[in-house]
Amino acid sequence: MERIQSAIAKGRAARQQGTSLTVPLSQPPATQDTGVTAAWSALPAAVIDQRHFETARIVAHRPGNAANAYDMMRTNLMRHLRDQNWTRVAVTSPGGSCGKTTTCVNLAFSLARQQDLRVMVLEMDLRRPAMMRTLGMEGGARMAAVLAGTEPPERGLVRFGANLAFGVSAAPVDNPAELLSSTQAAQIVDAIEERYKPDVMLFDMPPLLVIDDTMAFLDQIDCALMVAASEKTTIAEIDRAGKELADHTTVLGVVLNKCRYVEEGDGYGYDGY
Repeated sequence: MERIQSAIAKGRAARQQGTSLTVPLSQPPATQDTGVTAAWSALPAAVIDQRHFETARIVAHRPGNAANAYDMMRTNLMRHLRDQNWTRVAVTSPGGSCGKTTTCVNLAFSLARQQDLRVMVLEMDLRRPAMMRTLGMEGGARMAAVLAGTEPPERGLVRFGANLAFGVSAAPVDNPAELLSSTQAAQIVDAIEERYKPDVMLFDMPPLLVIDDTMAFLDQIDCALMVAASEKTTIAEIDRAGKELADHTTVLGVVLNKCRYVEEGDGYGYDGY
């Protein structure tokens, strides 16, 4: 815990001092909206594989009953972000197999259906990166190398449509906690935010109670969502993870995932709700 606290303090101090950093860019940084639009357009584009999305339970890329829960989450999230002038949201879980990556991806697609929003998702679960598999992507994306400052952002980012980008990794790394707690990674995230100016940045973080990677990065975000698995995550785990999370950031709420039983009164009672 002392190492985590030290890393958090170091990251905050560096951000407050505004230490400069040169980020490798394959194109000049954007300083105006036209430049930002050009920077997004320059990102490698991916195409939605509808069959894979159905298999991976990615449903929020188009409106409909299946996307309603994520759309409600989107509305509540945007209300909090706009009220507080926040941008960065961590998505984590108490333990593994809670569906946090699936939740994060669906929330991102729901947000991106609002065309006035630029949405960016950065994969920070670097021990077990799963976002490429979830999205049905292939290739050698290297978000970890981008965070380390050895690759330009384009080597880790891929774009769906005009306003949604994912920063993903093709393979795990050996030192994720050290990387996430480094001043270098914090400044890279700042530089990416400055260049692409997303309205919302979602961070797919590792499980909170399993390893210390998430705690090492919490000083870089504004608030957090916790995803718990129905019939798997215990109340004690939710309580413990919630308290640890609340010690370092604002917890917006707990998303109960994998619910098999829904009360009849939990919806509007028509149109498949």
